[in-house]
Amino acid sequence: MSAATTRSRTQRAPRTPRAARTPDRLCAEAVDLAREAAEEAAAPGVVGEHVEAVAEGDRVVTHFFRAKEPGYRGWRWAVTVTRASRAKNVTLDEAVLLPGPDALLAPEWVPWSERLRPGDMGPGDLLPTEQDDPRLDPGYSGEDVPPPDSVVSEEMADHLDAEDAEITGRVPSRGAIAAVADELGMRRARVLSRYGLHLAADRWDEAFGPNTPMAQAAPATCVSCAFLVPMAGSLKQAFGVCANAFSPADGHVVSLAYGCGGHSEAAVMPKPPRPAAPVLDSFSADVFPLRPAKDSGSTTEPDGASEDLGHS
Repeated sequence: MSAATTRSRTQRAPRTPRAARTPDRLCAEAVDLAREAAEEAAAPGVVGEHVEAVAEGDRVVTHFFRAKEPGYRGWRWAVTVTRASRAKNVTLDEAVLLPGPDALLAPEWVPWSERLRPGDMGPGDLLPTEQDDPRLDPGYSGEDVPPPDSVVSEEMADHLDAEDAEITGRVPSRGAIAAVADELGMRRARVLSRYGLHLAADRWDEAFGPNTPMAQAAPATCVSCAFLVPMAGSLKQAFGVCANAFSPADGHVVSLAYGCGGHSEAAVMPKPPRPAAPVLDSFSADVFPLRPAKDSGSTTEPDGASEDLGHS
């Protein structure tokens, strides 16, 4: 017999799939033993009917019972039994509660960094940022090493010493550079990266951009509105801040292509006409009688009865 023939005969046969295995007869018949174990692990009355028996291996069978606990729809009690080789006594292995194919399961756990949504933060909440957050880039804090081509860097000083050169003019110190950076508002540990700028621009354009229903029905865009407050930096080319108290975007960053009915030039009301100033003639005098005329109807002649009674 050759070595190849011996090797082929000693090779392990391919494993039979779990669903195609035939359960051990004695282990498959131990349904009562499995039910007693399930009721002991759970409680009497919550273990339902026997569903199936699945072979886990040689002389190892798992019995499944329907779980009747409220809130565990589709779950099953799984009790595994086994027996030793050439033994007829079936013993208990384990009893656990497992979800079935149509079990009601909780959603997959999501880390808080992926679960957090805009508007979830409240007063007193702290939102940490990762050290390698792609939305941020390192900024100037005054403690960073100057660039290699800077006049205050050690590499540049060594290079000048090697070439016996001198630096003409006043060399700014690190403290002076930090003071200028602090005055310009650049003394921050990290600044917004280009990726962070794109994310912010996408959010603002989605909320107050040209594709919103309000902008589609607007008479004009914000680029020609007097209530638009320009922004600084690179975002000023596409965004601004609305300052119209009657606009739905008041106090929000809006796209220059956004618009609403509160545009400053949408419907300009004409000024009401001013009446002419009154003309006063100060050179002539108007004559007014001190007493009304008798025939004007404002006075009446006294009758005789009133004179007899002494009335005037």
